Amino acid sequence: MVSSRRNSNKEVFEAEVLESSVIDEGVLKKILLKAGRVIAKPALEGYELIIDNSTPPQVRVSIIGALTYLIVPVDLIPDFIPVSGFSDDLVALTAIISLWQHHITPEIKFRAQSKLNKWFPL
Repeated sequence: MVSSRRNSNKEVFEAEVLESSVIDEGVLKKILLKAGRVIAKPALEGYELIIDNSTPPQVRVSIIGALTYLIVPVDLIPDFIPVSGFSDDLVALTAIISLWQHHITPEIKFRAQSKLNKWFPL
C-alpha cells in the first residue's frame, strides 16, 4: 500500500513539473537564432521530443532542464561571450539528446529538421 502511494505521489509531482515548465517556442527561436544552426539542431529535437505525446515524463523533465539551461543567459559560460558563449549549452543539449536518442522517432526528427530549415535557410 505504501509503495503504491509513493508511485502515485511521484506521478503527481512529475505532472505538476511538466505543467509548470513550458518552453515557449518563440523564446526558443529567438535564442537559437543567436546561437546558430549547430546548437539549434539538438535543441529542436529536444523541443519536439517534449511536445510529443508519447515521450515519457522523465525524458521531458530532463530535456526541459537542458533547454532551460540554453534559454537562461547566465550559466557556466555566459551566452553573451562571442564564440564560446553557447558551447556549454551545446554540451548539455547533446548529452541529454544522446541519453534519450532512442525516444526520437523519425517523425520527431522530421519536425525538428523542418523547423531548422525554416529558421536557418541554406
